[in-house]
Amino acid sequence: MDQVGYISRIFGASPIRPLQRHFDQAAKCAHKLPKFVRSSFDEDWTRAEAVRAKIVRLEHSADELKRELRLHLPKSLFMPVSRSDVLEMLSRQDRVANKAKDISGLMLGRKMVMPAAIQTAYLEFLERNLDAVSQARKAVHELDQLFESGFRGSEIDLLVDMTEELGRIEDQSDDLQIDLRAQLFAIESELPPIDAMFIYRIIDWTGDLGDIAQRVGSRLHMMIAR
Repeated sequence: MDQVGYISRIFGASPIRPLQRHFDQAAKCAHKLPKFVRSSFDEDWTRAEAVRAKIVRLEHSADELKRELRLHLPKSLFMPVSRSDVLEMLSRQDRVANKAKDISGLMLGRKMVMPAAIQTAYLEFLERNLDAVSQARKAVHELDQLFESGFRGSEIDLLVDMTEELGRIEDQSDDLQIDLRAQLFAIESELPPIDAMFIYRIIDWTGDLGDIAQRVGSRLHMMIAR
């Protein structure tokens, strides 16, 4: 096989495009969660199972893109970032899809329904974490312009601004998580202990989505700071 030609077909005009395509799939996976969660609130487990199946398919698609990129990424890259940078970004992005699958899997497996008293707060918290995922995805999609600019000029400033905004979103998410946990604690005595334990776990895993997105942004920041 013509290795150069194969790599060219994978990467196209930009060597970062497979990374972007992978994050597109991972982000789509996470953005299915609000529909899944609302289905669980309605105790519509048939619909929840259908949404969960879409999440799993998207996660598998992201895994295929990850394997393809790992398998065919050259040992050395003629670009301003190292092979290890690309692989580390890939690993961080992949955790978004994995976490979405974990959240939906646990909730469906246990037929979990959030207490009515915290449903609105949980959805707000979930959406803010998804905002972080979206912001990280936007930042990754700026890499094309950054490569074209030679890692200098206004494109650097734009990407720095985007990663700083990602940090602000994550700070807001942390505040929402503190408030949500306080609301759950206030009604915890009314719940079966095992149910309360798993709800806390879902809250933690939901917060992980924003944390992972911020780590993607932090890696980008490190790459452009070199």
